Amino acid sequence: MIRELTPHQIVAELDRYIVGQDEAKKSVAIALRNRWRRMNAPADMRDEIMPNNIIMIGPTGVGKTEIARRLARLAGAPFVKVEATKFTEVGYVGRDVDSMIRDLADIGVNMVREEHAAAVQDRARELGEERILDLLIPATPTAPRTGFGVSGSESSETAEESELRARTRERFRNMLRRGELDEREVEVEVSSDSGNPMLQVFGPLGIEEMGVNLQDLFGGLGGKKRKKRRMKIAEARSVLAQEEAAKLVDMDKVTREALERVQQSGIVFIDEIDKVAVRGAAGRSGPDVSREGVQRDLLPIVEGSVVTTKHGVVKTDHVLFIASGAFHVSKPSDLIPELQGRFPIRVELRSLTEEDFVQILTAPRNALLKQYEALLAAEEVAVSFTDGAVRAIARLAAKVNSEVENIGARRLHTILTTLLEELLFDVPDAYSGDSVVVDEALVARKLEGVVTNRDLSQYIL
Repeated sequence: MIRELTPHQIVAELDRYIVGQDEAKKSVAIALRNRWRRMNAPADMRDEIMPNNIIMIGPTGVGKTEIARRLARLAGAPFVKVEATKFTEVGYVGRDVDSMIRDLADIGVNMVREEHAAAVQDRARELGEERILDLLIPATPTAPRTGFGVSGSESSETAEESELRARTRERFRNMLRRGELDEREVEVEVSSDSGNPMLQVFGPLGIEEMGVNLQDLFGGLGGKKRKKRRMKIAEARSVLAQEEAAKLVDMDKVTREALERVQQSGIVFIDEIDKVAVRGAAGRSGPDVSREGVQRDLLPIVEGSVVTTKHGVVKTDHVLFIASGAFHVSKPSDLIPELQGRFPIRVELRSLTEEDFVQILTAPRNALLKQYEALLAAEEVAVSFTDGAVRAIARLAAKVNSEVENIGARRLHTILTTLLEELLFDVPDAYSGDSVVVDEALVARKLEGVVTNRDLSQYIL
């Protein structure tokens, strides 16, 4: 369930995508490894070991969300990202905090179902292949034959006909596997996913908020609908393999395994938690009361409670919660004391520097410059950036962040879009098959005027 990565290995993996923020990486690496340690602890102590929830503090665009997202992928754990501002206190119109656990359960079930489906893919392909062969060469005669000697009597297929049918079917099987029949069209009967529009429920609370799936309750009353579709055999093989895989998967087993995984290794990332903090203790009214109500609703979920979902009951005692916020206006101490206590590990992420921007542009596996190189390579245009250009872009990003508004690494996206806008528009008409070099002079010509004009940079960069 949880990969056996050491804290050093976890940090090394995070370093491939995230620049800097060593303290935050170290904290989440320890938290993830502690989950594996708890699951391998003596049974009598396992339930007593509570997760050390983390709150990450730092300006936008410095890597808070990316750290949590990459951590979940490393863990192979159900992960959901929610924004605290989307929730309202129980009794008000909007989403209640229990919905984050319902979403987590949905993600867990989908994750485990995909794993089980992948495990039976070989068998599913074989069954799908048989269904296609049944359309092309039926395994048995489709209609009874009438004997000449007895009027209306039925006679079975002869041994010679049966052997001929088997040989023909095998020949078609080989042709099918070699792809020689891919362009032939067949009429396939498949499940209809259209659903029943009469079961839709409208209201301030979505059906997912009730933890009940009316489609599951009533959708099967008339039996599963089937419909016939004409498609090429290449498409039919994929469609029928998926349908057969769904039949082979034991959904009861999937649900049990998914709920266990959610409870033992699920991760909930609560972004913008600073937006529900309340400044000061006196004179709370209006929105402040609602924000504090959201905090109080969050408290039992984070402390450990039972949430009913359409898949079953989920206990949140061992779900790992990671919260983050910029805390520009408020501060962590503005959260209610009980909620603060449920996030014992606090990590402060620093603002990004010019040197950080240079690394972000070039070092990570998914570096921005590599992304643009890949985009233009699709148009057969080779673009390259000189060291001077990279340094100039980083310097401009740091300058605009310090003078206008600090949005972290997201500033690089806006700067590169402005810098390459003309090139991206003209490709492939004017540059097809060419090589383009972006140097420091081009960066200066495209961006210096915008950066020095505060009014323009505020809206463009």
